Amino acid sequence: MASDRIIAAIDIGTTKICVLVGRVTQGRPIQILGTGIMPANGLSKGVITDIEQASESIREAIRKAERPSGYTIRNAYVSVGGAHIGSQNCDGVAAIGRGDRPIIRDDLDRALENARAIPLSHNRQILHSIPREYTIDEQRNIKNPLGMIGYRLEVEAHVITGSRTAIQNIVRCVEDNNVQTAEIVLQPLASCEAVLTDDERRQGVALIDIGGGTTDLAIVFGGGFWETKVFPVGGNHISNDIGWALHVPFPAAEDAKVRYGHAVASEVPESDMLEMPVFGGEGHQRFSRRQLCQLVEERVTEMFEMVHKHVHDVGVADYLAAGIVLTGGCSDLSGIRTVAERVFGMPVRLGSPQSMAGRFESLTNPKFATAVGLLEWGRKKALAEPTVTPEGEAGPDGGFWWWLRSALNRLAP
Repeated sequence: MASDRIIAAIDIGTTKICVLVGRVTQGRPIQILGTGIMPANGLSKGVITDIEQASESIREAIRKAERPSGYTIRNAYVSVGGAHIGSQNCDGVAAIGRGDRPIIRDDLDRALENARAIPLSHNRQILHSIPREYTIDEQRNIKNPLGMIGYRLEVEAHVITGSRTAIQNIVRCVEDNNVQTAEIVLQPLASCEAVLTDDERRQGVALIDIGGGTTDLAIVFGGGFWETKVFPVGGNHISNDIGWALHVPFPAAEDAKVRYGHAVASEVPESDMLEMPVFGGEGHQRFSRRQLCQLVEERVTEMFEMVHKHVHDVGVADYLAAGIVLTGGCSDLSGIRTVAERVFGMPVRLGSPQSMAGRFESLTNPKFATAVGLLEWGRKKALAEPTVTPEGEAGPDGGFWWWLRSALNRLAP
């Protein structure tokens, strides 16, 4: 079919690298053709700390995804995260003229470009500039001004920035594997594409993506992004707490968190016991499971209170009619919804990606929300233009032809 596209996504997280290859068709769910998942080496809190190790992890994940899909990945939508991410809301203006012509796409682009004209240090770059709402001659709350008549167009945009160094290191790791980055996408924005409903976007919702090294926040209201924030704390910090308090190696603490952890310690019977290896000893030592869960509850509560404070500080708490959506690898921890409801005082649900077809049912786990969301993000871009992916290549339009068209577009007046 002429409307088919083959696109690829590379989610670079603190604990795992996930590569997906999917076929997107207008009006149909994404068909997953291949998936490659590898432990992430050379990363800390979402930031690359060892180029060679990170590149190797990405390489192996790409190979795993290419094998069942039958496609060679040449271009991919790539995620970025980390505490270096910042955001602010900015206004931009574009003069339309005498009000005798309809607003066109160029007018929207000029207004948004003016909103992007913010002072940045030499090591910062703009990742996204997302329109929140438009105003035409003092008429506010306009979502799509195309075709309307007016003298002055204003846009309120959410501008997201990141460390140029951190972003370039991600791009280098990907390109070291002969893959071009179609677009760098902030992780919580991608997760929103996979797990939020249209009603939640309109009514107001806070998505909290809890990964291994960071917790990402995205607030969506009226269909647009109003706030994004990355907190440098995640599921690994829970495991670290267990390791420090009980004097057990990190792998054992991580395994105990996943198998026995519960975010509400009082719901765990006092008689439950577990065994773990300890430092400086032989064999295993018995621990109270409730003791472990108290450590889990304290850290989870602290994480949510950190997010809750920020939500109130930016003044959007009263606009979240749809409540909270939890996603990410740590979101399926037992009892975590109960703690979130207690801290935020509003409805909480678990967000899992669903808009897929294919043989990979495990991708409905919340820990794959960002990876699936990257495909959703790419689907919107790929289906915007009537081009066909060359057979055997995965990317927004595929290899050489994608590069050639991009170069011609840059040269065109």
